[in-house]
Amino acid sequence: MAVARIESAAVVGTGYMGGGIAQSLALAGVPVRLADADAETTRRNHERLLREARVFEGAGLYPAGAADLAAEHLHPCASLEEAVADVDLVEEAVPEVPDLKLDVLRQVDAAARADAVIGTNTSTIPVRVLSQAIGDQSRFLTIHFSNPAPFIPGVELVSGERTDPAVVQVVEELLARMGRRSAQVADVPGFVLNRLQFVLLKEALAVVEEGVATPQDVDTVVSTTFGFRLPFFGPFAIADMAGLDTYARGFGVLEEGFGERLAAPRLLTDLVDAGRHGTKSGGGFYDLGPEQLEQLVAYRDRAYHRMRQLLDELGPSPIQQAGTARLPQHDDAPPRPDGEVPETPRA
Repeated sequence: MAVARIESAAVVGTGYMGGGIAQSLALAGVPVRLADADAETTRRNHERLLREARVFEGAGLYPAGAADLAAEHLHPCASLEEAVADVDLVEEAVPEVPDLKLDVLRQVDAAARADAVIGTNTSTIPVRVLSQAIGDQSRFLTIHFSNPAPFIPGVELVSGERTDPAVVQVVEELLARMGRRSAQVADVPGFVLNRLQFVLLKEALAVVEEGVATPQDVDTVVSTTFGFRLPFFGPFAIADMAGLDTYARGFGVLEEGFGERLAAPRLLTDLVDAGRHGTKSGGGFYDLGPEQLEQLVAYRDRAYHRMRQLLDELGPSPIQQAGTARLPQHDDAPPRPDGEVPETPRA
C-alpha cells in the first residue's frame, strides 16, 4: 500500500529538468533530497539550484522568500541510496536513455521504502518499458513535467497496467499543492504532449521543405494565430468556437491537396452529421448553454487582449531579433519562396 500523502521527496538526476522539479517541490514546502551520478555532481547542482532560486526571486520570477525555501528544503546526498531511503516520493529525471533509466530505476526500487511512490519524468518512453525495473509496479507511474519545470504548469500522468489508482490520486494531490494542473493520459509512446508537439514540428518541417514558407514565417504564423490561442484553449475548444462544420469543410480542401492523411477524422464528421457544430449549435465536443457561451466569448476576448498587451510589454524575443534561420543545403532541396537555396545551419 502506497503512502496516503506525499510529505517528502527525492529527485534522482539533478540537471536542468530534475533540478527544476526539485525547486518546484521545495517551493511547495516539500523537503527534497538530491542525488546525481556522484556526490560532487550532486553538490555542484545543489549550489546551482540555490543560485538560480536567488536570481529568480530577484527577477520577480519566484515569490519573495523562495530562495530561503529552496535553501531550507533542498538537501544534497552522497548517494542515490541515501537520497531515496526514507522519502514518500522518488522522481527519476535522468537523461532520456532507456537503458540508463532502467538501471537507475532498479537502484531506486531496491533502496526506496516499500510504500514509496516511484515516478519517472520520461517524455516519450512508455510506462510498460520502464516498469520492468520495478518489483511492485503498482507504485510506479510517469510524472512528466515540461521544460522549464519551474514555470510550465501542466504535468502528464501516465499509469501502467498495474499502477494503483490510489497512487495516481496521491500524486494529483501533491501536484495541486504545487500549483500544477495534471492530466491522465494513456500509456503510448510520446503520450499526448510530445505526440502533438512532434507532429506539429514534422508538418512545419514539411512546409519549409516544400518551399511554402521560411522557418521565420512559419514561426510567425504559429505564434501570432492559433498558437496565440493555445494558452487559454486546447484544439477541441478552439474547433468548437470556430465551428466543426467549418473544420469538416476545411479538411475536405486539405484532403484534395494532400491526400487521405489530412482527411476529416470520423470523430469530427460524426459530430457534424449529428448536428453538433460547436458553440453556435449549443454543443460540439463541449456542451454550452446560452449564458455559458456569453461568458466564454467575454473570457476569450479579454484573454486575447491581455495576451496582446503582455507580448507588447515583453517585446520581441531574442530569436525574433536574431534574423534568418539557417537550413541544411541539399542539391535537391526545393527553393525557398524568394528563390534562394537554404543555407547550412550553424550551432
